[in-house]
Amino acid sequence: MAFRPDGQTIASASVDKTVKLWNRKGQVLQTLQRHSSSVNSVAFSPDGQTIASASDDKTVKLWNRKGQVLQTLQGHSSSVYSVAFSPDGQTIASASDDNTVKLWNRQGQVLQTLQGHGISVTSVAFSPDSQTIASASWDTTVILWNLNLDDLMAKGCAWVRDYLQNNPNVNESDKRLCDDIGTRRE
Repeated sequence: MAFRPDGQTIASASVDKTVKLWNRKGQVLQTLQRHSSSVNSVAFSPDGQTIASASDDKTVKLWNRKGQVLQTLQGHSSSVYSVAFSPDGQTIASASDDNTVKLWNRQGQVLQTLQGHGISVTSVAFSPDSQTIASASWDTTVILWNLNLDDLMAKGCAWVRDYLQNNPNVNESDKRLCDDIGTRRE
């Protein structure tokens, strides 16, 4: 379960493959139905406009407040047990039975896969400053992952910069996507 940041709406995950949105009086406001298996976790974005749901169908879905699916995040090879938004709402973390934590952008792209647990990862959370992710596992450990999202972006751009600039199939407007990322001097 999760409260919307304004405290007026509650989201619940269910084995009936749905996410339900409730008001504080216990009335169902909306039922979100697009998962094909049990829903294990829900989270609201910090602005309260997006809901993330994690499911045994190996996906995370991002929904708007009207109940429309914005994105389906696919990449885990087993059930997804937990989902969390970063404090700025731009990154989603998911914990899975495939022993990994994945970091996603809101467009559904995997930013990073964190590996280190021996078995299923059951829970994930961001620190308030977005610099650390905590993950818990059935292997009886909690791992604190040092995460600098700016550094992550810089590493990703360093990896694709040559491809973007030299591939004739990349649009001209996209060739400079990584300019100034990871190359700035402070």
